Order: sequence, then structure tokens, then C-alpha cells
Amino acid sequence: MLVLSRKLNESIMIGDEIEVTVVEIQGDQVRLGVQAPRSVRVYRREVYQAIQEQNRAAALSVPGPGKIDQLLQEIAREIKNEKKDE
Repeated sequence: MLVLSRKLNESIMIGDEIEVTVVEIQGDQVRLGVQAPRSVRVYRREVYQAIQEQNRAAALSVPGPGKIDQLLQEIAREIKNEKKDE
């Protein structure tokens, strides 16, 4: 991890397009300003982690190919049974 010291209104650059500026210092709290292209997503770490957890949960709930085949077979059986009842 790179550790840098910055004072109020000083910045660091990340690559050519991302600038992080110390905007305010109050006690043990530091406010940072991030200037980045719109295509770069910037999140607080806890928000980023929550998004990652939701994405993992959603990925696990998606049925795999075997499950989809099973569902299609069940639908076909239901359709066949409905036609018998007619």
C-alpha cells in the first residue's frame, strides 16, 4: 500500500484522469474530492462491498443449464397434460 501525506487543498493523481483532493479536515475526519471520468465508478468501500455481496447472491440464485433443462421439461409435461385434459 502506498501511503501519502497531503494537506488541505493538495491532491494526488491516479493515472492521467483521476484526481483526489483533500477538501476539508475536521478532527479525525477528512473529506476527499474525487474528480474522474464518468466511466469510472467511485464508491465508498462499504457500499462497494454491499454491491459485491448482492451480485454474488444474485449469481448464485440464477439457475444453471441443468436446472433450465429441467424446468423446460416440466413445462413441456404441463402443456402435454393440459392438452390431455381438453
